[in-house]
Amino acid sequence: MTLQPEFFPIIKKAGFDTVRLPVRWSAHAGQKPPYTIDPDFLARVEWAIDQATANGLNIVVNAHHYDDLDKDPAAHVPRLAAIWTQVAEKIRGRGDNVYFELYNEPHGKFDTDTWNAAIPVLLEAVRASNPDRPVIIGPVSWNNIRALDGLKLPRDDHNLIVTVHYYEPFEFTHQGAEWAEGSDAWLGRSWTGSEEEKRTVTASLETAAEWGRRHGRPVFLGEFGAYSKADDASRLRWTRFVAREADRLGMSRAYWEFCAGFGLYDRDTGAWRQDLKAAALGEPRGQE
Repeated sequence: MTLQPEFFPIIKKAGFDTVRLPVRWSAHAGQKPPYTIDPDFLARVEWAIDQATANGLNIVVNAHHYDDLDKDPAAHVPRLAAIWTQVAEKIRGRGDNVYFELYNEPHGKFDTDTWNAAIPVLLEAVRASNPDRPVIIGPVSWNNIRALDGLKLPRDDHNLIVTVHYYEPFEFTHQGAEWAEGSDAWLGRSWTGSEEEKRTVTASLETAAEWGRRHGRPVFLGEFGAYSKADDASRLRWTRFVAREADRLGMSRAYWEFCAGFGLYDRDTGAWRQDLKAAALGEPRGQE
């Protein structure tokens, strides 16, 4: 999908206050030191930041889909650090409505110890030019709540936000998803909103909120959503309940995503899927 300038006022008018921008920096930077980012691509990201902030939106700029990093962290952490050095220097004058997210969903060879060792390296790349920039960091296992207890953050850095992602039950939220192996076998899974189903969601999100309180860190539910091949009624029930539980627990949140397979917005018709948008915003059914 190509970002369009009209997306940003549409998002703002709908009632959202933040956009999260997934950026595949690794596809637009040199393979050898100093790992120079393509200036046209960097300018495109700056354009997106301009569009967001001009429309009164916060923006989270992350590093996304760096597959080689997950396969071989030792070889690629220095490259990502060099990328963040360049990004941070370019964006150093921006306000605190521009957030950095060091890396989306570390997994693969990123076990707890490897990721904890990489965090200070990547964070220093940002802090050299942006000492007070809000930075978002999540645990391993795809930012899984169950991996939070292993996450180690620098205690003297007070501008850190912890992110987790929530897609449980996975066989419901990812049924029919083309990239999820075996997902066609999950088609037809529903989420009825039974007391047992709700307790499972609540227990997971309360675990994250309690971790945040214990460690003195705000918690950001950086992704949640159910793929479009789930039935609409189940998607609405699940999305609304997750959003409201996050609100109840004082967790900020971002729905995944705007206008693709999980999307709230239909690019073909140029209109919001109103019930799903309302659910993601935690509004009553049908509220505009």
